Amino acid sequence: CSEPEQMPAGRGPVGPLALIDGIGPFFRGVEKRRINWSKIPFGLLPVEGPERRERWDRIREDLGTVATRARALGFTALTLDDVAHLSDHPWLEESVRIRNAVFREEFAVLFREVRAVGLELYLTADFVTASAGVEARLTGRPDRAAEWFAECAGEVLDRYPEVAGIILRIGESDASDVADLLRSRLYLRTAAETNAMLRRILPVFEERERRLIFRTWTVGAYLVGDLIWHRGRIARALQGIRSRNFVLSMKYGESDFFRYLPLNRHFFRIEQPKIIEFQARREYEGAGEFPSFVGWDCEQVAGELAGASGLVGLSVWAQTGGWHGFRRLAFLQPEARWIDLNTLTILRVIRDGRSVEEAVAEFFGSAKAAAAMELLRLADEVVRKLFYIEEFARQKLFFRRVRIPPLIHVYWDSIFVHETVRKVLRHFVRDPEQALREGEAAFGHFARMEALADELGFGREDIDFMRDTAAILLLARRYFLLPDSPEVREELRRAKKRYKERWPKSGRARYRIRIGFSEGEGRWNRRAFHWLLLLFVRRQRGYRHFVDRLFTLTVLSWTYRFFRARHQDAIPKFMKKTAMGLDTLFR
Repeated sequence: CSEPEQMPAGRGPVGPLALIDGIGPFFRGVEKRRINWSKIPFGLLPVEGPERRERWDRIREDLGTVATRARALGFTALTLDDVAHLSDHPWLEESVRIRNAVFREEFAVLFREVRAVGLELYLTADFVTASAGVEARLTGRPDRAAEWFAECAGEVLDRYPEVAGIILRIGESDASDVADLLRSRLYLRTAAETNAMLRRILPVFEERERRLIFRTWTVGAYLVGDLIWHRGRIARALQGIRSRNFVLSMKYGESDFFRYLPLNRHFFRIEQPKIIEFQARREYEGAGEFPSFVGWDCEQVAGELAGASGLVGLSVWAQTGGWHGFRRLAFLQPEARWIDLNTLTILRVIRDGRSVEEAVAEFFGSAKAAAAMELLRLADEVVRKLFYIEEFARQKLFFRRVRIPPLIHVYWDSIFVHETVRKVLRHFVRDPEQALREGEAAFGHFARMEALADELGFGREDIDFMRDTAAILLLARRYFLLPDSPEVREELRRAKKRYKERWPKSGRARYRIRIGFSEGEGRWNRRAFHWLLLLFVRRQRGYRHFVDRLFTLTVLSWTYRFFRARHQDAIPKFMKKTAMGLDTLFR
């Protein structure tokens, strides 16, 4: 793409604060087949020997590039991980403090680099991250954990005057694959505990004139697991929290970064200052490997936010999120153009009040804007109509404390062609023929998309990869929604083999095609599954008095723990090892 053309600032529905994550440089050289992009991989960072200087100098150079480009676009602050790895609390074991001393030294250099560019700095934190020794002292007590966090946060803020504040997450902890001396786990189980924690730590920020940004993101664990959408829960958690040093941060929907989700109504109900979170590197839509444009979604959100008050800014995830092998790094690689485009577009539409057309022209240049707009519209149709099944995606469905994602057969870098997914989709999709027609029509766009990519000078590889992935999805849709056919199953197996040959492991990262056919589905099996869905899945946000409060939230949790203890091998490995694992959903 060409150098972005400078545009005058406009006025969107949010205030001037614009945060962007800066963790991409820390992933240079990480060679794992599947990478945990949720935070900086501290366990893989060298702390001694010649490798230390070489690696950290490269990080500093890359971070300078990221910060400079972000500042040029109009971002005002950069976020990095995390408070725990910069702490020197005396409770920490000596081995942890020695390792943290290296991080403290190296991050001090990085902080000066970022501040020299003109960006503010924010650090992330989980409540609570601790070592094994500290964990033994805390013994699962939220009040003691709040004291521990307050002391660590205060010490880090005192040491680093460059840090403008801390971004605190309470509803998700480190993934099961994190191998580190410092690990986070969930401590808060209720809104009352959350409120008490906030009251305890807020004075740390007020005394130092720093900002506490509190994230509502949760993954459904414990009673506070519905904080992201439950109006009563958020009200109780924030009761009495009034401070000019406090800001609430929320994803735009009631779930993760998916399409088709309505705007979270918390933005209109909550009086405290707020920022809205977006994702430029779409973790469920290729992570920048092909055009997954968010411009028109942003325009819709911007229009709806016109009635909200207290929106002081936005936060853009340009690198963070997901467990996958896709490796494109925003601002650091020419092939990361689709991430860079989304990053600019979110900022222009949501904060600066510009149109999608203006943002695209700024990014590609006016001479290429028309062709780029056409390509993006066609790619948007492919994502919305072929990656998602629209009839399913538009339904409001809840299981326990989480809103069911509108995309269930594509998750991170995996496409699930499973009998269970087939049963779920056949239950909720009432017009399979329409869904098939929509997918086939979207797939027909690829010939024109390839021609446009040639015209724009990008080459065809990204579009070809998107096309071959979409071909698998179209075949999977036939398997999901049509009567079972041995021919379709065999074609899926052949298509998977061709896909792996076309995109070998030694080349670019690809999707994993996880096929799981079952034989001999009986009528009773189908009927039983139908009744289980009616029992467990609800179409309302609020809980059903008997079914949910007594059975789904209580008895089902006990049943799952009983089953797990006796049938551990029956749970697929990826469901235990990815993110926080399946156990989280049943806490």
